[in-house]
Amino acid sequence: MSETPSPTMSRKRRLTVTAVVTAILLVGGGGAALAFWTSSGTGAGVASTGTSTAFTVASTAPTGGPLTPGGASETVAFTVTNPGTGSQKLSSIVASVATSTGTAWTVVTGCSALDYAVGTPTITYGEIAGGSTLSGTVVITMNDRSSSQDACKNVSVPIYFAAS
Repeated sequence: MSETPSPTMSRKRRLTVTAVVTAILLVGGGGAALAFWTSSGTGAGVASTGTSTAFTVASTAPTGGPLTPGGASETVAFTVTNPGTGSQKLSSIVASVATSTGTAWTVVTGCSALDYAVGTPTITYGEIAGGSTLSGTVVITMNDRSSSQDACKNVSVPIYFAAS
């Protein structure tokens, strides 16, 4: 005759198996979950800055005039451009009768920069964003000197702009 296991034994066996599995998990698996490393460290990086880019100044044909000794004036419009990528502050514009390099101008004997007067440029100074412009104007007149200024007839008078 075969014996059938009693319900009590089967229950004891299940409790024993459950206890063994739980112990294995606590000792083996649970212990691994609590393990870790500690560490510390440092690092460094760099960034780079750009540099300023020289402003460029362009002017348009004058309006008014023509210039004559002690006579009418001419107004010259100009634009200051920031060709760089960052903002730059425009603080000053100086305009004068001079060559394109800023050196003394004399077209012919008897006519020079001394025969002309350039006023203070009119412009709103401030920040110019990269690739942007500011516009202004300047007035030029011909001085009425005590000697003949015939040598200045029909000349083109160069205006030099220095922006900073």
